[in-house]
Formats: sequence, C-alpha cells, structure tokens
Amino acid sequence: MTSHAQLSPAPAAAAAPEQAPAPVLAMHNIRHAYGHHLAVEDVGLEVRPGEVVCLLGPSGCGKTTLLRIVAGLEVLQQGRVDLDGRPIGRPGQAHLPPEKRNVGLAFQDSALFPHLSVLQNVGFGLESLPAKERRKRALELLDQLGMGRFAESYPHMLSGGQQQRVALARALAPAPRLMLLDEPFSSLDARLRDRIRDDTLHVLKKVGAGALLVTHDPEEAMFMADRIALMRDGHIVQMGTPRELYCAPVDPFVVTFFGEVNELEGTVRDGRVDTPVGEVMAHGLEEGARARVMIRPEALRVVALEEPPADHHSHVIMAKLLGRTSLLHICAHGGGSESHLHARVPGVFLPEEGQPVTIRLDPSQVFVFPATAGA
Repeated sequence: MTSHAQLSPAPAAAAAPEQAPAPVLAMHNIRHAYGHHLAVEDVGLEVRPGEVVCLLGPSGCGKTTLLRIVAGLEVLQQGRVDLDGRPIGRPGQAHLPPEKRNVGLAFQDSALFPHLSVLQNVGFGLESLPAKERRKRALELLDQLGMGRFAESYPHMLSGGQQQRVALARALAPAPRLMLLDEPFSSLDARLRDRIRDDTLHVLKKVGAGALLVTHDPEEAMFMADRIALMRDGHIVQMGTPRELYCAPVDPFVVTFFGEVNELEGTVRDGRVDTPVGEVMAHGLEEGARARVMIRPEALRVVALEEPPADHHSHVIMAKLLGRTSLLHICAHGGGSESHLHARVPGVFLPEEGQPVTIRLDPSQVFVFPATAGA
C-alpha cells in the first residue's frame, strides 16, 4: 500500500542563487615592462557582458599598455588573459594576433579608409556575410549612431565627431564580445564629446558587448563606467563603482584625482580632528596622531550673515560664477585657527568681498587619512 506521503508532490527545491555571467574578459597578474621601465605590475581585472569598465589614470600609469595587451598589439610577458573563458594570452604560447581575437577596437584617431564610403567602411569587416546582410547590418549601426544619412559620403566630407561615430560603427559591426576604446573622444570639443559619449554608451548597452575604455578624464569615466579601475604607476589603486570611488576613496590619490580638494592638517583628539570649519571624525586613527583632512569644495555649505558676530568670523575673499556653480574663496575662522578654503555652491551665489558667512560641513564629502598617506 502506497503511503500518503509518497503520493504528495515533492517539495519544491530551493531556488539556486542566480550566478553572475562569466566574464567576457579576465586578466590575471599582468606584468609588462619596456626595457627597464615597468609599465604594469600585478594587475587583474574582469569585464562582464554588457559592462563598461574604465581604466582611469594620469598619463604613463599603464592603462593603454593593458588595453594593447588585450588587443594583441603587445605580446604578453607575464600573467594570463582569457576571452570568454578561452585563453588568448599565456607567456611562452604562440601569440594570437588582433584579427583573431573577436574584439572591436576604437581609438582617438578614427583611421577610416579614405577611399571607401561610410557604408563600405562599416561593412569592411563583414566580408563573410552576403552583400544584402552586410549592408543591412552596417545601416542599422549607422542609424543607431545618427549617421544613416551619411552612408554614401566619404570620410573627408565628415567632421571629426562624425568620423568617430563611423569608426565606432565599424568596430561594432562584426558583433565583437568585447570593445576596446582608447581615449576615443579626447580629440573632440566639449559639447560634441558629451553627445558622442552619450550615443556610444547607449549603443554599447543595446548591443550587450563588454567594453574596456581608457581615459584620463574622471568625469568621462563616471559617466561611462559601471566600474572604474583607477591606476597609478602601473598599479590599480582602487576598483569599484563610480560612487564607491567618489564617496569611499581608499587613498588620498583617489580623492584628488576626482577634483579639487581643500587640504588641512590636525591632531586626533577623542576620535576627532578640529578644523576651522568644525570637527570631523577620524575613524581608525590613533589618539594624538597627525591627520590629513581632505574636504571637497561642495562639502562646504555657505550661508551669508546679515550681521558679523563679535568675535572672529569667516568671510568671503572672492566669488566667481562658473556657470552651473559659483566658486567662493573663503577665509574660514574656527577652532582657534584660520584657513583659505574654496567652496563650490550650486547656481548663482556671489556675495561681496568681506561678506560674513557661516560654514556647515557635509561629512559625506570629508575624508581623513594619516598625515603621511599619499604624501
């Protein structure tokens, strides 16, 4: 006789946790030198499908070297490179050339073929497709980038920004799993650069390709990237989302790379540092230690006073309108000391020289490190 328990449906198995997609690019322990100059040391990173990762940093930090290693333009010296889980770079193994890596390349110089039309340029890497499909694919990408009406034009008839869009369409045409972009917008004027960055980001997300973008512009990295790898002297100093790097920097270099900061020094007392604009927390620093206090200009909330207080007071030295924000030079008094600080205020706020003010701090934009950090 069959029991009731056996007749009952089996309980549903617990849903397995959803796994992140396998990386389209994985780099492990990359080291590369040019003669005696060490360009990259012990670098590892991943790019997942549909993700934009930015290599950000000053000139000479090693970001373009990493991109060239992935592209196959540099022979791997040490470490491992995998594309879609397939090894494409191992020291001592045969070098896999760029044309066999299924990666799209877009550089600062669009390098279009001058004797080919825009449509022919975009379709250049699609010879394996029938002519009708090749034309359809090329026109689709040109339309997505706002260049469809220029299909029969030639590169010399286009502006720099238009050429850059065509170069991007050409790189995307073979549907690469990974796009490599090296400062592709740096030669464009500011307004055009913003538009083409926006168009590029939308197209990358639509086609679902992973992308590794090299830039020295922190604003561009924050706009384009899902994650940023900030580099210095061949190493990744910090990797994370734009918000993590901006709001939780691990090093003074990270703070300063994302814009101007006011820098002060003080001594830790009861877990705090006293500054002319108030006390700030000094988590993790020992009692009596010297601290480096870094305050972003937007962390200073400035309020004009109708009457100056009787004692020493903070006042405006100079105010400049910068368009969307106003920049104030302030002599800040407090805690028995004074400092010259810069405050950035939204909109038009232009108090007269000598205007007494009070200053409040936004602690989320104040960072405290040991005085020796990043020196």
